[in-house]
This record gives sequence, C-alpha cells and structure tokens, in this order.
Amino acid sequence: MHSLLFLPTIYLLAAVIAVPLASRLGLGSVLGYLSAGMIIGIMPGLGEETRALQHFAEFGVVMMLFIVGLELTPGALWAMRQRLVGLGGVQVVLTCMVFFVASSLFGLAWQTSLAIGLVLSLSSTAIVLQTLTEKGLVQTSGGRSVFAVLLTQDIAVIPFLALIPLLSISAPVVFGPDGSIVLQTEDGAHHATLFESLPSWGVALATLATIAVVIAAGVFLTKPIFRYIHATRLREMFTALALLIVIGNAYVMTLLGLSPALGAFLAGVVLASSEFRHELESDIEPFKGLLLGLFFITVGASINFTALMAEPALMIGLACGLILLKGVVLFVLGFGFGLRRRELWLFTLALAQAGEFGFVLISFAGQQGVFTDALGNRLLLIITLSMLMTPMLFLAYDYLHKRFEGAKQTSEPDEIDHAGPVIIAGVGRFGQIVNRLVESSGFKTVVLDNNLKRIQLMRSFGYRAFLGDPTRPELLRAAGLRDARVLVVSLDDTEAGLRLVRHARKERPDIHIIARARDRGHVFALYEAGANDIVRELFDSSLRAGRYVLENVGMTEYEAAEAEQAFYAHDRMALKELAQLWKPDQDMASNEAYRKRVRELEKELELSLQALAEKKDSA
Repeated sequence: MHSLLFLPTIYLLAAVIAVPLASRLGLGSVLGYLSAGMIIGIMPGLGEETRALQHFAEFGVVMMLFIVGLELTPGALWAMRQRLVGLGGVQVVLTCMVFFVASSLFGLAWQTSLAIGLVLSLSSTAIVLQTLTEKGLVQTSGGRSVFAVLLTQDIAVIPFLALIPLLSISAPVVFGPDGSIVLQTEDGAHHATLFESLPSWGVALATLATIAVVIAAGVFLTKPIFRYIHATRLREMFTALALLIVIGNAYVMTLLGLSPALGAFLAGVVLASSEFRHELESDIEPFKGLLLGLFFITVGASINFTALMAEPALMIGLACGLILLKGVVLFVLGFGFGLRRRELWLFTLALAQAGEFGFVLISFAGQQGVFTDALGNRLLLIITLSMLMTPMLFLAYDYLHKRFEGAKQTSEPDEIDHAGPVIIAGVGRFGQIVNRLVESSGFKTVVLDNNLKRIQLMRSFGYRAFLGDPTRPELLRAAGLRDARVLVVSLDDTEAGLRLVRHARKERPDIHIIARARDRGHVFALYEAGANDIVRELFDSSLRAGRYVLENVGMTEYEAAEAEQAFYAHDRMALKELAQLWKPDQDMASNEAYRKRVRELEKELELSLQALAEKKDSA
C-alpha cells in the first residue's frame, strides 16, 4: 500500500515530463498525457491503482461539457439542430449498422454484434474537443460539425443504456405487470435508477419533467443565488457554487439513468446567457484541466499490455481496422452532407476512433450478459488503442491540410452560421482592434478574412471568425450584408478593398461603410467608391505622436490637445475639398490645381494654429 502522496507525485511527475515534451514536438498535450499513462501502466503495482481512478477521472469530461455548454446559448443550440439531428443522428445509426454487419461476419450472435455496433459508433468527446481547442478548430465549419456529432453521440448513450439489457443473451429481461422493465442478472442484481419502478412511458415523462425543472431552476433561481454569493465577497464560495451546479446536475442525471455529462452540458447551456458566465468558466477551468489530464493518464494506463503482447498484430490490426472502417463511413457521410475538402478531412479523421463512453457501455453490457469477459476485455483494449491513435490522426489532418489545401484555402470559405449588425472584412492589426472595441461594447460582429493563420489566431482567443474572401458576393450575402448596419473594410489589398466598397454600396445604398486607407490617394479612391468614413491607417497614431511632441517642447497638455483637434478638423475639411480635385488617372504631383490648393490649405492650417496659440497667450 503506497503513501497517500505517492500516486499524486508519480502522476504529476509523469505529466510534467511527458506533456511539455509532446507539445514541443508538435504532438499536442493529449498524446503527452496518454504517453505518461502508458509509462505508469507498465510500472509494477501502479497500473491497477490508476485504473481504479478512471471513474473519478471521467468527471473531467463532465466539466468539459459544462464549459462547452457555457459557450452555447439556447439560440445557438437551436441553430445547430440540423447538424445534431441530421448529421449526428445519421452517423450514429449508419456506423452502428456497419459494425453490426462486420461483427456478424466473425460469427457472433446478432445481439452481441448489435451491442458492438452501439459501442463503436461513439467517438472520444474528451480527446477530440481538447485537440480541436488546442488547434483553434472548434469554430471552423468542420469543427462545428464534429462537435454536433459528438453531442449527438453523448445524448445517444441514454437510449443505448436502455437498449443493451434487451440484447442480453444469458440474463433475461423481465417485464413487470405494469409494463416496467426489470433488468435481472445471474446474481439477481439489477441496474437501479430513480424511476425504474415506472412503466416505460412514465420514465419518459418523468425524465422530461426533471429536465424541465433543471432548466427552470437555471433560468429563475441561479441569478439571485449568484448575487447572494457575490455579495459575500468570498471567492472560494463562488467556486464552490460553480462546482455544486456541475456536480448537482450530473448527479441528478445519474439518478435518472442518464449521462452525467449531458446534465452538465444542459446546465452550461442554461447559464450561457448569464452575466456570471465568464466567472463560472474561470472557476471551473482549472478543475476541468486537471481532471481531463488525469482522465487521459488513466486511459493510457488502462492498456492491458499482457493481452497486447499476447496478440500484438491482431489487437493493433483490429484497432486500425476500426479507424479505417469508421473513417470510410464518416467520409462518405460528410461528403453526402456537403462538407468541403478541408472540413471533410477534419470530420473524418477527428471522429474515426472509439470513445470513453464505450468503457461505460462495455462494463454495463458485461453485467447484462451481452459480452463475455474475454470479449469485453478485447473491446476495451481496441477502444483504448484507437483513442491512443487519435493524436496521430490529427497530425495526419495537419499534413493533408498543408499538402493539399494550402493553395486552395481562399476558394473554400467557411459556412457562416452567425449574424450581427456589424461586418468586419479583414482582421489584421487594424480590424482586430475594431472588433474588440465593438464586441466588448455588447454588439455582435461577423468577422471575415481569407488568411487562415489570422482566423486561427482569432479563434484561439475565443473570437468567432470565418475563413473566406470578403470580396465574394455570395460570402457577403451569407454574412448578412442585406441586414447589417455597418460594414468595416480593413483589407490589406487596396484594390480588393475598393471592389468590396463598390459592391457593398451597390447592393446596399443605405449601409454605413467605414474603410481603412493606406494614404491620401487611397482615401480619395474610397471616397469615390462610396465609403462614408475613411481612416488612414497611420493618421491617428501620427497625430497622437505629434501631440506628445508639443507637450514636451513647451505646450501644456490642454494646449497640445487643442492643437491636435484643430489639425484633425482642418485635415477632414481639406480632404473633402481635395477629393473634388483628385483625378484617378493623374499623379497628384503633376496635378497643378491639386498642388495649388494643398499649398493654400497648409497656409490656412498654419495661420489657424498660430491664432490658437495667440488666443491662449492673450488669455
């Protein structure tokens, strides 16, 4: 028996060594945690103790889904309904049937084959979402499709748990006189839930009623409770409340015989519109990270190396066959639902493994006599190996994307499923600041850019952005040009910016267009194209630098600010006048009328600033 501090020391030491090393090699933190678990698993005496922690570590998945729910308002979840019901539902059914047929070819009973299909139709929510988040792919079109399927799979665990006892070969399923199902095993034990004595229709109604109570409590009771806790000014109490919400909802769902992760996700969605959402997220995040890391370690440690070494070729071959067969199904399905090449590869490779909820189903199926111990152990090993291969699948996606998609990224824009009153075209340094100011002020924006690295950078910081060429009319329509109030044009390509302004002004004569200009010539071209407000990219910063100079050569801060405002007002007036003299086909230096008026305006500016200084002196 080891000391209480021994195992935590070993886990932390393995994680601190393996995870940074894997991240530095570009393999991702998940592979580092899995590798640390594999090392612990082969150490004498540690593997069994680590596997005993697996149910506790799975709570990291519960917390992860709670945080995912916090990012989704009920409206956003409703907008995903087609992906959830269509793409997710078809994936579960189709994958289950394919593995049912494949298992039947090995001579297994149809009940066992169907149970295998149910188990292998699921994918790893923990590993996939963690890797998508690290790579900034959650907000891509492919990432949202992957998330929708994962969420559908988590929900599907509920009917799977109800169906598996009906497939029992050695343990009969007895129907009570009232229509309720009594799940008996050889030793007389049964799978107990809160509503097990009710008939099947009663269980359904009770489940829906409980979910409705959870939603109502989240909507009406959480705000006064949060405010009461906030008034105590005790930070640890807010953290305790956040943990209570997650654990309480998970426990209620467990009592119903449902997935605890689903309960946590539902709680997150309900609280997504709360003003305390960000504080909740920051309180739960450390626990989620630690428990998820522990979960990945236990997955690595759960590999039965004795069984693997006994039949290495067979076990690895079956795991690879699982990924290959499931990948083919996902590829065909994604193609049928219209996913483009980049999203299609992500969808296929991200979901090709089996998942952690398979551990739960295999254990339950073993209790019900659906699987023998030998078959269950083999399935556990195959699932674990497939999960271990998942980081490699993401590396394959990175290679395929760079190899085949890099030159075509502008031709295949993201699917835009978000609308707002402000469209920002281009998110370089200029566009990012505009977006931060507008969103922080409470207004929704739709951000477009054809630079993949910029989009991924935005997503890594939690901002929603879409990949695509903003000058394409169909992309602008999808972004909501018809209903938007403001269009911000901040593209690096000056010609592309002009085309965008002209098109937007033609399509929407009433929209307010704010455009970024490189120099005066660009200002005049944008003015002619129809922009309302034009900002030279260095003008404001240069004006502020000039004010600092005046403050340090003798002027007071007030006098320098007055001079700055006078210069700004004069420049705006001058540009409007000079725009009438500017000719796009003639260089400004050779335009005599233009040059003459510039000299006159500069003289007027000088006299205006001198008069301002004399006024201050006389005062």
